[in-house]
Amino acid sequence: MTEFPSPNFGERRGGVVPSLVVIHYTAMTSCAAARERLCDPAAEVSAHWLISEDGGAEALVPEDARAWHAGAGWWAGGDDVNSRSIGIELANRGDHPFPEPQMAALEGLLRGIMARWSIPPAGVIGHSDMAPARKRDPGLRFDWGRLARQGLALRPAALPAEGDFRDHLLRAGYDPALSDDLLLTAFRLRFRPWGDGSLSAEDRKLAARVAQAAVDAGTGTA
Repeated sequence: MTEFPSPNFGERRGGVVPSLVVIHYTAMTSCAAARERLCDPAAEVSAHWLISEDGGAEALVPEDARAWHAGAGWWAGGDDVNSRSIGIELANRGDHPFPEPQMAALEGLLRGIMARWSIPPAGVIGHSDMAPARKRDPGLRFDWGRLARQGLALRPAALPAEGDFRDHLLRAGYDPALSDDLLLTAFRLRFRPWGDGSLSAEDRKLAARVAQAAVDAGTGTA
């Protein structure tokens, strides 16, 4: 692990401690280019961690500080996601798979962060979860299932599907101000990337399982 301190951070507002981890991709040509931007005062953007394609983890901002990675968005009852989260940037253009060394490094980093801050698996989200109108990262190629199987992200519960698709996603933490179309887009990016077309019975079934898993984890609303 190496450190390249970024000046782009401040205090967490209201004295809150991290309860979320937000995963991003850099959408830049190289890890070096991403590092330069995340540490540039003029850019006014940062993250707590940057992970290169070969698995190198770089600490850019102290975890107890408020990094500037999430931007405008909403998740699980609040809109200041930066104050409530730790941001992890994965060096990836956004159009290719995430290499094994990078995923392994992410898993190790997540275990440490979740233990240090008592963050449950349901608290690990994508940028597209909290800002689906603006963001798609970490994207269709990111393996959420791999994280979920290790207890490092929400794993949908096993139960019969009942109820309304929109209600399920609001229970899981999504922004109630989002349109039905944006909710479906955000949901599929995260949980059903092979989905296409209009809302289906399979979307409804999986949304019910996601909502129940969030409730069981204590992060959703009954």
